[in-house]
Amino acid sequence: MAGNSRPSFTKRQKERARQEKQAEKAQKRLQRKQEKDLTGATEASEPNVQEAMELDEFGQPKGLDFHDF
Repeated sequence: MAGNSRPSFTKRQKERARQEKQAEKAQKRLQRKQEKDLTGATEASEPNVQEAMELDEFGQPKGLDFHDF
């Protein structure tokens, strides 16, 4: 009966594989979160002024008009 109380070799192998897979998933999740934080921080800190600026036919920025106030 003493032999049945310990997990078998295959059970230990499966458990170790499960733990390794879980650790890999956690590492990938953390890596994706860090990449998302880095890209989100750069986009938020640098507003795209070129898109908001209107240009005239010569490519120069337009001045303020009466309707802008």
